[in-house]
Amino acid sequence: MSCKLKSVKEKKKQVGIRSKLVLALILFTVFILLAIWVLQIRLLSYFYEREKFSELEEAYLEICEYIEESDFKERLEKTAEKRKVCIRVFVISDSLAKQIADADSGTDCMIHNLSYVLLADLYKSAKANGGMYDKRMEFNTDLMEESGDGIILPGMHNPANTVSAICVRTFYQNDNEYFVLLDSELTPVSATVNTLQVQFLWIACFLLVAAVIFATVLSRIIATPLTVITQKAGKLAAGNYAADFEGHGYREVAELAETLNFAAREIGATDHLQKELIANISHDLRTPLTMIKGYSEIMRDLPGENNAENAQIIIDETTRLSELVSDLLDLSKLQAGTLKPDPEIFDLSQLARDTLIRYDTLIRHNGYRILFESEGAAPVLADRGMILQVIYNLINNAVNYTGESLRVRVNITLREDSVRLAVSDDGEGIPPDMIENIWERYYRVDKVHNRAVIGTGLGLSIVKGILEAHHALYGVESAVGVGSVFWFELPLASENEEK
Repeated sequence: MSCKLKSVKEKKKQVGIRSKLVLALILFTVFILLAIWVLQIRLLSYFYEREKFSELEEAYLEICEYIEESDFKERLEKTAEKRKVCIRVFVISDSLAKQIADADSGTDCMIHNLSYVLLADLYKSAKANGGMYDKRMEFNTDLMEESGDGIILPGMHNPANTVSAICVRTFYQNDNEYFVLLDSELTPVSATVNTLQVQFLWIACFLLVAAVIFATVLSRIIATPLTVITQKAGKLAAGNYAADFEGHGYREVAELAETLNFAAREIGATDHLQKELIANISHDLRTPLTMIKGYSEIMRDLPGENNAENAQIIIDETTRLSELVSDLLDLSKLQAGTLKPDPEIFDLSQLARDTLIRYDTLIRHNGYRILFESEGAAPVLADRGMILQVIYNLINNAVNYTGESLRVRVNITLREDSVRLAVSDDGEGIPPDMIENIWERYYRVDKVHNRAVIGTGLGLSIVKGILEAHHALYGVESAVGVGSVFWFELPLASENEEK
């Protein structure tokens, strides 16, 4: 009882699929919102400035294409107007810089108000950096007044709020060295950021609420079929094998339901057949025990009945009882995988001949005919004792189910690299819908239990286990009203194996 209570408590502690799905979607939504916050709000200025510097680079590449054309100045004006940038172009000659063209986009421009000292510093910075120098320049008059070392540029509307992207390039073309400055004003994005922050808060609230609602609905859709299947699975565990599992909603649930339906059918069939086996084994155990007890009492109580004939009956029934117990043990070992083959080289044809000697008494007293045909020696590498048991059980099965002809045929056929042993009878045959299950555990074609003429009735299950342990091919061919042929194949032993 304590274990059961502990199991129930452990199940209650486990988080259900609904809670996990809701939590997962909320965490995913939070992750997306954080990504939007960082990339679109916190890093907005960074991406904006990168785009501005990219535009300046594109403008510079255009200038390089037409710098020595006759309409250079006109095209420079168009570039400045189109790109919204300020441009100054110098040619360097004898360490002196001479401006050959400039263009103004009409915005606050820094490069047109730079002193020659600052121009010289920018030129040196570009030369030191391989001809390329980009700088974000911000002029704040308050800082200049406090430090005393700032530079106030004339001609600007509001220098305290002026921030520009400065692109400096030096290059050679047709033995001429050019010095190009490009300037684009960086518009403050603080107002845009504030607007985006307000929008972000509304969007975040909406998405979180939508995520909770969506996760709740989705989890219910997913969990409901699983809950129904779990409840029916509980009935299956309680022994109700007629439970019908239905899978709706999505493919995985349908596959699970189909698998559980198959398992329920198989477990139900196995349970039914196992009960039949117990009933049949009880019958087979009771019959010899009853006869042993009865003949023992006759020999004890009746004078003159203590003779060899009665003693032989007791011995025969004891032998039958011993064989039944032995077959049950063998079947159990085969199913558990503890009975392993011990292979050796032997002649399958000779083994079959030796097996038929066991049936001399049955042939003489009951009129059975066991016909044997072989195409010659058939050396195989297998467990001799196990294969002997296979042949013996197949012949027993044929003897028990052969027709009025009382005829059983044993044929050995040699093939290219294998040998086939087939045992056939002239019995009623097996219906096609039962052939598939004939080798299964606990299965009987005849549902009415009749005591076998010879053997214990467990032979085919043992045959299947032994042949599968040898990885051998086996099967049955049957027709109703004609009879059945049970066969198996083993590979022929090679010359190296024989040596």
